Amino acid sequence: MPGTSQTEPIVQKTRIAAVRYFNTLPLIEGLETVSQLALDLCPPSEIASRLRSTDEHERADIGLVSFIDTVREEGLAVLPAGAIGCFGPTMTVRIFARNPDGPIETLHADVESHTSVVLAQVVLAETTGVRPTIVPFAAPEDPTDADWPDAVLLIGDKVARKAPPANDFPRQIDLGEAWKAMTGLPFVYAAWACDASRADDPLIATACALLDRQRRRNAARLDHIASTHAERMRWDDAEARHYIGSLLRYELTPEDIEGAERFVQMAAALDLCPDRPINWIDPAARPVEA
Repeated sequence: MPGTSQTEPIVQKTRIAAVRYFNTLPLIEGLETVSQLALDLCPPSEIASRLRSTDEHERADIGLVSFIDTVREEGLAVLPAGAIGCFGPTMTVRIFARNPDGPIETLHADVESHTSVVLAQVVLAETTGVRPTIVPFAAPEDPTDADWPDAVLLIGDKVARKAPPANDFPRQIDLGEAWKAMTGLPFVYAAWACDASRADDPLIATACALLDRQRRRNAARLDHIASTHAERMRWDDAEARHYIGSLLRYELTPEDIEGAERFVQMAAALDLCPDRPINWIDPAARPVEA
């Protein structure tokens, strides 16, 4: 009517905490255009604690959590909205060692991914009987041979951009491949999670459905996503397409869940995480369609 003003209804946005690495793109690409969601990029080590934070400005509703933190951080629940995993080699979670044969007693580790550091300890303890001492390590931007310690765990985009030279590091252990050889199961590196006390919140259910919808949409255009971001993120185009299109998996299947539970059991046996069950949110309890 003339003389009246109408305002758009305020949409309550669900805050989504994630990190933008190449391997997260199939889960987060396009989320910034979803009106009900607010994507907040932050360091991976902060995400789990932000789901339980009481600080209004810091708190996130859902986060892409390094998987081991879903049991280390008490009170989290894993949502049926996708994950980052593998069934075999990943290329980007890898131990490099100068000694081709001997035990790795000290492992310098890129500690950005809590899960990968625990996986390295599980794999080495299982396959060599040695639990290495972990030394935090940040790879320099333009490393020389002298910058590299004798054994180092590198994770993520850095493996593609600035890995130690193969001639000097003849022993390389792809941890996804090693896990498959040990267990015959897939491995889950990260998953969407929330504060378990909010698992029945309709906002969480709707956001969960939106995240899963975006994952399914992105699954149909992985080549496009890889080619769009490869140059900016310093990846070879063909290698990038192979990486997210063939090596990684983004759905939580029953086999992925079995692999995740086996990993947590093995980590707990080494006192690397609490001995408690993973809190899985049943997809059947999430009927919301986005």
